Amino acid sequence: MRSIFICALLVIAIPSTAGLTCRGNCGTVLEECSCHPSCVTLMSCCADYNQSCFQLDPHSSCMLGGRALQVLGLVLQPGSQLLCRFKGEIERDGFIDAEGQAYCVSPLLYETGWITLDLSMDGKHFDRSAEFLSVHPSKADRVLEVALVNGTQWQYYGTPNVTGRLKMTWNSSLIRADRVNVELWGYREVDRGGAAGAKGSSSLRAELSYLYSVGRNLPNSGGFSFTPEPKEGYSQWELGNIRITSHAEADGAKDVVALWSAAHVLAWHLEQSFRDNSSAWAQHKCLQWDVLEKKASDFLSELMDCPCTLAQARADTGRFHTDYSCNIESGSVCTYHPGSAHCVRAIQASPVHGSGQQCCYDITGALMMTGDSAGAGTPDRAHDWGSPPYGEPPHVPGYSHWLYDVMSFCYCCLWSDHCQIYLKHRPSSECHKYQPPKTGVVLGDPHFITFDGLQYTFNGRGEYHLVSSPHRELSVQARTEQVKLKNGTLVKATRLSSVAMKEKASDVIEVRLAEGRLQVLRNQKVLPFTEQKWMDLHGVFVFVPGPENVTVSFSSGTGVEVRLHEGTMAVTVLLPVEFSNRTLGLFGVMNSDQSDDLMTQHGAVVSADAPPEEIFTFGGGWSISNQSSLFTYDSAYLLDLYVHSSHGAAFVPDFSLPERPDDPLVSDVSAMCSGEGASFCKYDTLTTGSLSVGSATLRAYQRYRDVMNALQPVVSCGWLPTPKNGKKDGTRYLQGTTLSFSCDEGYTQYGSTERTCLCDGSWTGEQPQCVTDDVLGFVLGAVGSLSVLFTMAVMVKLHIRKRSRLRKRKPDQTETQGQIC
Repeated sequence: MRSIFICALLVIAIPSTAGLTCRGNCGTVLEECSCHPSCVTLMSCCADYNQSCFQLDPHSSCMLGGRALQVLGLVLQPGSQLLCRFKGEIERDGFIDAEGQAYCVSPLLYETGWITLDLSMDGKHFDRSAEFLSVHPSKADRVLEVALVNGTQWQYYGTPNVTGRLKMTWNSSLIRADRVNVELWGYREVDRGGAAGAKGSSSLRAELSYLYSVGRNLPNSGGFSFTPEPKEGYSQWELGNIRITSHAEADGAKDVVALWSAAHVLAWHLEQSFRDNSSAWAQHKCLQWDVLEKKASDFLSELMDCPCTLAQARADTGRFHTDYSCNIESGSVCTYHPGSAHCVRAIQASPVHGSGQQCCYDITGALMMTGDSAGAGTPDRAHDWGSPPYGEPPHVPGYSHWLYDVMSFCYCCLWSDHCQIYLKHRPSSECHKYQPPKTGVVLGDPHFITFDGLQYTFNGRGEYHLVSSPHRELSVQARTEQVKLKNGTLVKATRLSSVAMKEKASDVIEVRLAEGRLQVLRNQKVLPFTEQKWMDLHGVFVFVPGPENVTVSFSSGTGVEVRLHEGTMAVTVLLPVEFSNRTLGLFGVMNSDQSDDLMTQHGAVVSADAPPEEIFTFGGGWSISNQSSLFTYDSAYLLDLYVHSSHGAAFVPDFSLPERPDDPLVSDVSAMCSGEGASFCKYDTLTTGSLSVGSATLRAYQRYRDVMNALQPVVSCGWLPTPKNGKKDGTRYLQGTTLSFSCDEGYTQYGSTERTCLCDGSWTGEQPQCVTDDVLGFVLGAVGSLSVLFTMAVMVKLHIRKRSRLRKRKPDQTETQGQIC
């Protein structure tokens, strides 16, 4: 009985004592205290929060691993035990330096995104945690990379006239050793031997393996060169990386401190037959690939069409992102796409095959086609940025794309003259089916422009549904605060201070004002962008090119752009046409009809001409509840203003414009606020008494107009081929374009010399052909003979029908008809 009584006490005690510790509870808000990062500012942390929930420095690592991640706040005795477990499954020994600082070395992964890291001090209990960002190799910090000097030499080594020593460099301070080893690692995707992957998704397994050492026991001088020799036993490895480690590490040791080169084709170690006749070797490989592609599944049909113009491609940030290998903002160095000025990639991989779309544009902004130029964009069987479930082929970020799309390009286009085979399987996309997204924006103090273009002002203070689409499981929420001038004066107007968003089961992303900058949060935790500009998160991508610009892209193609203008936020939401008649909220119903844009949650419609007080009531009706809120409340100020109060119900703005003839700003406003957006500019300037606020509003409005102009729909008539033995003048295929055709000397043109793209998407005229006079005479003669025979046959048939009709008529009718004829 005594034992039973003690056990009962323990059972009762466990729930109450468990709430006092963050061990195994990091990120959770407990009943008595919190283990969520917000507890620091709310001063509600459990006593052991700092000893259980850690931050790492650095907080990111290339997915190839090898970076030492310091566990901040954890100090141990040198020689103490430290075990690091990544993703709940990969266990590696950590190490402790002479000062007692604890480190875990990031492991080789085949995925990107935030990775969990659990720590154990006794080898049994992994009850302390942190997380780090696994980064796509091409987006990793170049300072941490082994640089392959003269990449062209590495890529073409062994082809005619490409020989010599290959050179590499690295930052020697990043390897804490006097001597180093230089290793070659190879990547391939091998059969699992009948065992399927997770959920039966793939029968292949990704494998990055140590092959051999290029140099051992070398001085850590930051540079090394060598003359490569063919490696007959390793020539099946055609893709790989150089890795540099301390000489103290065993050859091929996994998950140790190391520096990696970029992935590259291993032309420099292929068998002797490649060096003897690289063109013939590559042709054989290209033809083998051609056979495999003909048997492979069709992935082209599920790719979205490219935008028709460069302007559309750059403005459609929800679905397309700059391809860094060809970027107009960095000088358009387009090595793989000569003649292109800018390329973009579809952000999301295709739903079934995980494939990717690539679109390239010339200097005029026209979409380039592989039928005109080998420098045009080509689709990818494997998306370069990978796709869930990531770790399994063909979804491995970067590497699957190299195997399925880049290696074949080397075979067919770079090392042999058979690019037509490659382009046959990777034709560039047209833009017939491309439909630009619809755009809604909120800017200034604050002014709203719905997806259908209706403009109105709503100066509520609180948190509201900007876009709500239950059918698509999308929610974009906006928070507003009262405007405070630089002198501390509060005015009766509001401005955006935060926007939070989520789609289906994605991470919750919030972008808010913080000390004059934009701050990004993921699931209520601040995201650091000091090491990365791009983050691949769960169901969402976030791009932060600077402190005043954030772009969020969801799986549906929804894009949310947040920009900062003179301390005032502007938010633009871009929705694909699939959201038509599927939106509610302050941005209205997206259906090209402004009359129902001011629809309340109860289905009533407010007139756009309604007085400001009625518009204010309409906007307030879209306030969110505490239960539906996506926002973070990590300060007493936010809790008091937005959680414990009724969303600013007591706040009433100035409904009339405070315009007085003696106001010294009036003349300046008249000079500054002109053209489109002038009314918003004027309102904000006079309401806040600040010319800079009005100027920022005007710039935000002009930015909106620029996006709208860029996304104007255009009509494409589709690509037209150049006639064999002829020429085509022009490579633009949009409405109003006229293409001219001509034939080479000795050939006669048959068909139209000009064809014009009409507004219905069709071309005038007929496709021209260029033939010799002999062939033309033969064709015309044959056509003429056939025409005579066809005409005679028609006449005979008509004559027979006529006689048949005459027989059926009465004799007098027949006689009369005959007399008329």
